[in-house]
Amino acid sequence: MLRSRPPRAALLGVLLVTVLAACSGQGADADPTEGPTGSESVVSDGASPVVFAFECDDDGGDRERYTTYSAVWEAERSSCTAHRLTGSVPSEQQQAAVRAAGGAATLVELAATCADTGTAPWTTAVTTRRGAQLAAALLRYCPGHPETDRLRDALITYRG
Repeated sequence: MLRSRPPRAALLGVLLVTVLAACSGQGADADPTEGPTGSESVVSDGASPVVFAFECDDDGGDRERYTTYSAVWEAERSSCTAHRLTGSVPSEQQQAAVRAAGGAATLVELAATCADTGTAPWTTAVTTRRGAQLAAALLRYCPGHPETDRLRDALITYRG
C-alpha cells in the first residue's frame, strides 16, 4: 500500500520557498525599504515573483556578488548587472515599473540600475523624455533606494 504524504510535501515546499526568500533578502520579513519584494504580486499556482542577484564592481576592480539591494547600497557599488535568482513572474510592482519606463528600460535593466549608487541616473539631472521615463520607472521599482529623493527632485524639476 502506498502512503500519501501531502502534509510533509507541502511543509517541505513551504520551507524551500521560505529559505529561498530569506537567502535572497526578498522574503516576507525583508525590510520594505530594500526595494522590490514581489509581495504585491498575485501569481498563479507554481509561479513565483522574480528575484534578482547582483554582480557589481568592487574597489579592486573585481566583481562581487550580492543577493539584496540593501547589501549593494551599503557597499556603495556601481556598474551592477542583475541576474535572475529565482521566480518566473514579475510582481505587480515590477510590471508597473516596466510600464512606466515606456521602453526606456527592461526589467533586468531596472533591477541593475536600482542596485547602483553614486551614478547616473541617481545623481544627475533629468533632461530628456527617456530620462524622465527611466526616473519614473526607478521610483516605482525601488522606492527604498538611498538616492530616491535626489532622483525624485530631478524628475520634478524636469516636469516643472
